[in-house]
Amino acid sequence: MKIRMATVKDVPTIRNFIQALADYEKLSHEMVATDADLESSLFSDNPGAEVLIAEEKDAPGQVQAVGFALFFHNYSTFLGKRGMYLEDLFVLPEHRGKGYGKGLLKELARIAVNRECGRLEWSVLDWNTPAIDFYKSIGAQFMHGWTVNRLTDQTLTDLAES
Repeated sequence: MKIRMATVKDVPTIRNFIQALADYEKLSHEMVATDADLESSLFSDNPGAEVLIAEEKDAPGQVQAVGFALFFHNYSTFLGKRGMYLEDLFVLPEHRGKGYGKGLLKELARIAVNRECGRLEWSVLDWNTPAIDFYKSIGAQFMHGWTVNRLTDQTLTDLAES
């Protein structure tokens, strides 16, 4: 298993992982990101996020990307430190249970510690029992009493223009 930082050459692979994740979460209708969108937002001079890629050697000299983690920094006013937010973690179904998800999270934790982040956070869909069980197995604390809120599309524009 190899975990590495993505490069601009990985954009089609990243998009494919995002599409597969959207399909798994039954949210394909929301997946509109293009290669150009990802290239400009992930690999510009001021990237909005970073990506780790998990790879497996298929055969001598052959490497296959089997998973990814997309993350960015946030900030905790209570801690007075930046944190890290894991937006997406996805491993191809045929490669689950082989340690790739945990490997991605371990590398992300290592990066967070090296960058002196106060915490690592993420969300999980309440119906995704396999993911919930996995996160519990690594010691994740579920934040009961917190609800995610979101403004998008017209509601975001309406508020900005009000």
